[in-house]
Amino acid sequence: MFLSSEQREQVAGELKRFATELNLSEDQKQRLHYFLTDAYQKLQEYREQNPNLSKEDLIQRIRENRAGIRERLVSFLTPDQLTKWDAEVSKAKEFLGQKLAA
Repeated sequence: MFLSSEQREQVAGELKRFATELNLSEDQKQRLHYFLTDAYQKLQEYREQNPNLSKEDLIQRIRENRAGIRERLVSFLTPDQLTKWDAEVSKAKEFLGQKLAA
């Protein structure tokens, strides 16, 4: 799943809006930034190791890691923030699903 420049900007804007809605502390912002960067790097490494990876395979890999991702968030987000996170992830799945279908 490769995003265009416009899509990347849209995702970045959504992440900023999302961080504001979660009302993250500075520590939480740093931890989330580290976490997202780490997850992105691992995904890139997987893509490099599997150069013929299809969109479907990449999506499957992300699905397989979803529970682990949420577990890491539980360690530093409040229950209210987790509820908001889950709602936003649902919206993101819908957004990305529509983009993949296009």
